Amino acid sequence: MGFPEFFAQIPAVTLRDPLAELLAAAEGGLIEYRFADAVKLAGHSCPTVAGAWLMTVRALRALYGDEIPLRGNLAVAINESLASGVAGVIASIATLITGAAGDGGFKGLGGQYGRRNLLHFGVEGIAGLAFTRLDTNVTVDCVLRLNFVPADPRMGQLLPAILQGHASPEERCLFGQLWQDRVRRILIDHGDDPALVDLRVVRPD
Repeated sequence: MGFPEFFAQIPAVTLRDPLAELLAAAEGGLIEYRFADAVKLAGHSCPTVAGAWLMTVRALRALYGDEIPLRGNLAVAINESLASGVAGVIASIATLITGAAGDGGFKGLGGQYGRRNLLHFGVEGIAGLAFTRLDTNVTVDCVLRLNFVPADPRMGQLLPAILQGHASPEERCLFGQLWQDRVRRILIDHGDDPALVDLRVVRPD
C-alpha cells in the first residue's frame, strides 16, 4: 500500500479476543495487529503514534510474558485529559490493540465481553499511560520520552517553508524522509530501549 519499507521490520503483536472467537470473526479469537494498522487508524505515521504503539506493546509484554494477551481484559488510564495534547491519539492506538474503550465502547453480551468504560482520561496517581489486567489487577505504568530520539535539526528549518508554501518539491520530500526516519529510529533502533519507554509495574497489595 505504499508504506515505508521499515514498517515490515516492526514486530507484530497477536492477541486473543474471546468475543471475536464467539462470533467466529477470527479463528481461535486470534487477531494480529501491525504498526500499519495503527497508521491506518491515525491516518499518519508520527512519533506520537509510534510511541503509543511501543507503550502498548511493551506493556502487554510486561503483563503477559510469553502468554498471548487477552483483548478485552485490560483497562487503560491516561494521566492527561482528553482535550490536552495528544492524549486522544495515544488512547486510540491503545484502544485498537487492547479493546479498552470509553463511554462509546461495546456494552457486552449478557454481562460479558464488555469494553465500555475501560478507558479513562485525567487519572491521578499514574505517570503516563497505564494498563491494568482485569484478572490480576497488575498495572504497568508507561512513560514515553520521545526527546531521547531527537528529530533531525534540518526539519526545523524545512517546516516553516513548507507551512508557508515556499518549499520546493525536493524540500518537501526531504522533510517527509527525515520525519519517517525518526519514526524508524523510535520503533526499530530504540524499540526495546528503557530510556525511551520507562515501565513501572504496580502489583496489588
